[in-house]
Amino acid sequence: FCRLFDLDPDLLPLFQYNCKQFASPQECLSAPEFLDHIRKVMLVIDAAVSHLENLSCLEEYLCNLGKKHQAVGVKIESFSTVGESLLYMLEKCLGTAFSPEVQEAWSKLYSAVVKAMRRGWDTHSEGD
Repeated sequence: FCRLFDLDPDLLPLFQYNCKQFASPQECLSAPEFLDHIRKVMLVIDAAVSHLENLSCLEEYLCNLGKKHQAVGVKIESFSTVGESLLYMLEKCLGTAFSPEVQEAWSKLYSAVVKAMRRGWDTHSEGD
């Protein structure tokens, strides 16, 4: 996910832990709290892969996750950047196995996760 801040440096201020702002992307990328956040992102992706045949069972969880992200100031557009970073990481890890079909499958999966999270945004906005 080192590509995240290359694609959108404005995301850096969103990653504050214990009221500490990072001076640089490198400082953030090496922080245990950020690495834990990335681990949690990957756990969500893993849950989506594990429930590929029935993503609707994750709907409430992902909707609530969307609400949480909105509450801390994340913009829905930022998930495109996260998706690009995820695909970049997969491409680097999988090498030639990262075929156009594999890329499309991962893109569809990630889009389904974001779509469910976006419902949390919409629900949260309606409640305001």
